[in-house]
Amino acid sequence: MIYITRRERFSAAHKLARKEWSDDKNFDTFGKCANPNWHGHNYELFVTVKGEIDPDTGFVMDLKVLKDVIQSRVTDKLDHKNINLDVDFMKDKMASTEILAIEIFNQLKQPVEEYGAQLHSIKLHETENNFVEYFGE
Repeated sequence: MIYITRRERFSAAHKLARKEWSDDKNFDTFGKCANPNWHGHNYELFVTVKGEIDPDTGFVMDLKVLKDVIQSRVTDKLDHKNINLDVDFMKDKMASTEILAIEIFNQLKQPVEEYGAQLHSIKLHETENNFVEYFGE
């Protein structure tokens, strides 16, 4: 078993807030991340796939194919978008980095498997100091 990782980047805005809560409760819980005018991040996404090396190509998965899958299923939908309002796979979900990482994993799992590899993990950096890693269920 060998692992290979592709990095992509995107910029997106979001807000952490629950509609059923008051502005005060949202601010008390989420702080400045509940700003009613949103806020944004320059995210770094690391997608790690694993599998056996194809003896013909020397690849676990062609990285150009992985790049295309990530772009079509994830970064094209997120880049310069509002995660809360514009992203189909985040509809009606809290736009935390944790939930975003899980939903990105869900977007990529099947397409990666269709190319003969397994999706090992998603690492999503929200800031230089904060990131989430998700390995599936």
